Amino acid sequence: MKIGLFFGSFNPLHNGHLILAQGILNESDLQQVWFVLTPQNPQKRKEQLLADQDRLTMLREALYESTDFRVCEIEFRLSPPYYTSITLTHLKDHYPEHEFSLIVGEDNLRGLASWFNYEYILRNYRLLVYPRAIQKNERPNTKPPIPGAQITHLSQLCVLPISSSYIRRLVQQKKSIKYLVPETVERTIQDRRFYR
Repeated sequence: MKIGLFFGSFNPLHNGHLILAQGILNESDLQQVWFVLTPQNPQKRKEQLLADQDRLTMLREALYESTDFRVCEIEFRLSPPYYTSITLTHLKDHYPEHEFSLIVGEDNLRGLASWFNYEYILRNYRLLVYPRAIQKNERPNTKPPIPGAQITHLSQLCVLPISSSYIRRLVQQKKSIKYLVPETVERTIQDRRFYR
């Protein structure tokens, strides 16, 4: 099976994530998208990061009925730091019958050379790249990809300008997040008073 790996902290998962994943399924030859929940991105700070099990619960509840999407918690069984190249190696060992592609935003592609063992990723995995605006303080990486890298730009995708930080800010301001997140996620955030 051809699987797309969508890494993230999903803090929380929102409808922009789901619309993007569905668009990638529609515009590629993938058969499933796996949401790889990352306990801690080594390039991001941990502030305001909900507990691993709470994020995992919300992700499972939101994707429970989907046949196209699956929750992947392999990084919970690995030791930090959680480097993508190491996770990919473990997935390949555990699921040799699957063909994995990595789903990344254009911003991540520009900074790929800063990733641990990025050349291994480019040599062994196809990258499906979705549009994403460059940040004001981001310095684009001008280093060209290695020869033979399989990089597919999916420029026709509908990418909503929703972020998890925006969702958290709305919750802190006691504003509605209805229609921005799956109903199960909204209910859990309200019932358990997350991000207050």
